[in-house]
Amino acid sequence: MRRSSRRLSLLLPLLALAWPAHAGVTLRVDGIEDPLKAAVLDRVELSQYAKRDVTAAQAARLYQRAPEQVRAALQPYGYYEASVVGDLKQVGKDWQVSLHVKPGEPVKVASVELQLDESAAGIAPIRRARRAIERLKGKTLNDAAYEEARDALSAQLTANGFLDARLTIHRVEVNRREHSAVIKLAWQAGPRYRYGKVIFEGSQFNDGFLDRYVPFQSGDYFSQDQLLALQQALNGADYFAVVNVLPDVDEAEHGVVDVTVQLAPARQTIYTGGPFIGTDTGFGMRVGTERRWVNRRGHKWKNELVVAQKLKTLSTLYTIPLPGPNQRSYNFGANFRDADTATSQSRTLELVGNETRQWHGWTRTLGVHALSGTFTVGKRGNEPDDTPGIERGRSTEVFAEASLSRKQADNPSFVHRGWSLTLAARSTAGNLLSDAGFNQISADAKWIRAFGAKQRNRLILRGSAGLTRTDDFAALPPQLRFFAGGDRSVRGYGYQSIGPRNSYDRVIGGRNLLVASTEVEHYFTRNWGMAAFVDAGNAYSGTDFRPKIGAGLGVRWRSPVGMIRVDFGTPIRDSRRSGIELHLVIGPDL
Repeated sequence: MRRSSRRLSLLLPLLALAWPAHAGVTLRVDGIEDPLKAAVLDRVELSQYAKRDVTAAQAARLYQRAPEQVRAALQPYGYYEASVVGDLKQVGKDWQVSLHVKPGEPVKVASVELQLDESAAGIAPIRRARRAIERLKGKTLNDAAYEEARDALSAQLTANGFLDARLTIHRVEVNRREHSAVIKLAWQAGPRYRYGKVIFEGSQFNDGFLDRYVPFQSGDYFSQDQLLALQQALNGADYFAVVNVLPDVDEAEHGVVDVTVQLAPARQTIYTGGPFIGTDTGFGMRVGTERRWVNRRGHKWKNELVVAQKLKTLSTLYTIPLPGPNQRSYNFGANFRDADTATSQSRTLELVGNETRQWHGWTRTLGVHALSGTFTVGKRGNEPDDTPGIERGRSTEVFAEASLSRKQADNPSFVHRGWSLTLAARSTAGNLLSDAGFNQISADAKWIRAFGAKQRNRLILRGSAGLTRTDDFAALPPQLRFFAGGDRSVRGYGYQSIGPRNSYDRVIGGRNLLVASTEVEHYFTRNWGMAAFVDAGNAYSGTDFRPKIGAGLGVRWRSPVGMIRVDFGTPIRDSRRSGIELHLVIGPDL
């Protein structure tokens, strides 16, 4: 380093006399890689003069300061003995600077000395944050990693009710000769606060109604996660345009924190409508109206009409929220459905009554369905109903249904990490009002993970399974049979075009279902990407499972109205099918 500094001092007067002003400095750094290289380029002043005029004297002064700036940039990463050798020369009208860096031996954390009150140390989130700090031992000292871990523990103390917690010792002692460091931290946690009253301001409902959304009770320990859950629950209820959950920390007395919830009602009635298109339904129009609250007890009423080429529905749903925890509600609805798929046609009326509630993080539904109507299966296009092989029927089924559903996502509009799972069971056990007795279970799952640089890739796994036991399969309407194929099943095949066949070689649906899908997406820009996928599965009866396979490519667009997926799929090794099937889906990831 002494030779380098001496060389720089000799160059200064020569450079100042020899050259007039020129524009631009090109800086090159070698000997290190990112993130060290990026830190150096950000710290060295020369990098700011790529498009600025600089005189010879200025260039020389900047060049002389560069080695010290390099060493300062590397110290936060644990490198305290970096050496720098450089070159400065004129190339055309510009200056070219090369810095050759040897970072030297890094400083490593020899020990971590951490003091924390026992009352706080045993709480799981705080314990995990403490372990993250202790895991720095043996690693290269990194100021950013140290500060992030230290601040994370402070944040967890506050988040779990230690509102008076203070960081009393925070030092990092570096021994350059031994290339070692000691981290010393100590917190004084203080008392752990508890909840007091929850006060709702601006609510349009009866006193006490909104208590059903509060996930804690007076006297429970304070937790920011629970406050966030309260805010999410109130937003999800769709009653309010504004929800602000404010713990009154400054007014806390005797270790008790009251919570004020500021609310502003949303528009009471909303109307929706517009055209849509999907390959499973064809082109159509959707019109809906929703009464977000009917009265001061929070009742809701929703109606929707769908008229599409392959599907027509008219539905109504009335919801009665119940007092108490777990967001319980009674729901009563009716749905008229006229569906025309590639293999079946049905016209049915369904009545439903159920109870929903939050149950250990899941949405649990228990209810009764009454389904009645006419149907045909085994169709091929617009054939007459008396064509041989087409099966016709009229059926009434009254059955109980229980379901559990849950989903988690870091971003509902575009998921980087998330999953969803729905489990359902249906049964007519002991029911004399049904034309066919049956028991059925089903499961649908989806898993999404982003990966790669800037999270521009996503892996999406999807699966569906079902199992039916019945004494009269022919009496089951298409809604209670299993089919495969379509946008959300095996792409490359038409909607519900895969399944067991009758003696006329016509698809009539199956008792069981098993479908799986693997998809990889890559986004070239924030909103545009492409996908490659392989789907496999089939509907079947008994043990004769022969999966159909579809594969293809697709286009992804994060449009203003939501994610739009256009897929082109083709069957793989199927002597019955060939060509390319178009699939179009508009909607959220989960």
